[in-house]
Amino acid sequence: MVWLKFAACLVIILFAGSKLARYGDAIAEKAGLGRMWVGLLLLAAVTSMPELVTGVSSVALVKLPDLAVGNLLGSCLFNLLIIAIMDIIYRPAPILSKTSPRQVTAAVISIVLTAVVAGGIFAGGRFPGLAVGWVNAPGIIPLVLYVVGMWWLFRAERAYQPEPTAASMQYRGLSKRTVYLRFALLAAAVIGAGIWLSFIGDEIAATYHWDTSLVGSLFLAITTSMPELVVTIAALRLGAIDMAVADVLGSNMFNLAIITPVDIAYRRGPVLSLVSEVHLVTAAIVMVMTAIVIVGLRFRPQGKRSISWHTAVLIGLYIFGMYRLFIAGTELG
Repeated sequence: MVWLKFAACLVIILFAGSKLARYGDAIAEKAGLGRMWVGLLLLAAVTSMPELVTGVSSVALVKLPDLAVGNLLGSCLFNLLIIAIMDIIYRPAPILSKTSPRQVTAAVISIVLTAVVAGGIFAGGRFPGLAVGWVNAPGIIPLVLYVVGMWWLFRAERAYQPEPTAASMQYRGLSKRTVYLRFALLAAAVIGAGIWLSFIGDEIAATYHWDTSLVGSLFLAITTSMPELVVTIAALRLGAIDMAVADVLGSNMFNLAIITPVDIAYRRGPVLSLVSEVHLVTAAIVMVMTAIVIVGLRFRPQGKRSISWHTAVLIGLYIFGMYRLFIAGTELG
């Protein structure tokens, strides 16, 4: 029965997610925001709602901070793998060669956020003076950096948006009201199914009694990242490459900012000080994979073979990370 519910959730996400990308593209046109900004903010926030709910519920209801942090960092890891998947699907050229180099800024902010989270885990309880009540500074800083980073990106991106022309408008037949309403309805469907999927994933994982760090970083991370996978591939098929890649980078930024509400929801102490140092492995690989994406964006590889070099490296790092997490989870279990 649980696997039937799991399949039903995936069907809803596949249907609604594929259409969500189209109406996100329409919003970029109607509002003049640009595909990159829509991907970084709107799509990223919608597709990351399952991680938010799973993270908060993991600490507030079942009191498992390792599950929450593992899910958030593991989702970042899987999201970066999505760039490799998109590169394999997109045949004309390496995906990063067709992506705006302005996305380097979002990738750098993502690395900084990951480093702050990793620093909080590494510090553990060594600096009690950094805590305010049950929340410490590394738990607050990610949300602050996210807000500042998104404000900075919005100001920078707004300067690059050209005035729309009649020839460039693909959605002339749709009114703004229709676009916004359909986007909201599809977003609600994706969020609802994604949240339901996260609880089903928790139910499946609990059945097999796996280590919570491993479950969060591997199984729950993949299930809660299904909306990102579906929406980015749908955006890619629309030709909205910047929106697809921005959704991945924006989702990672959003996931790391979720550390703050998770920390606030866990009343037993600072979350990052209480989780296993196994998560440092995930954080380190997330930073390295993001750095590989930055290199690809900066040097813009040309010529497409079976897969691009950065795709091979991203896949290799993901497999290595999953192997290390599985070994560590087995030892802890």
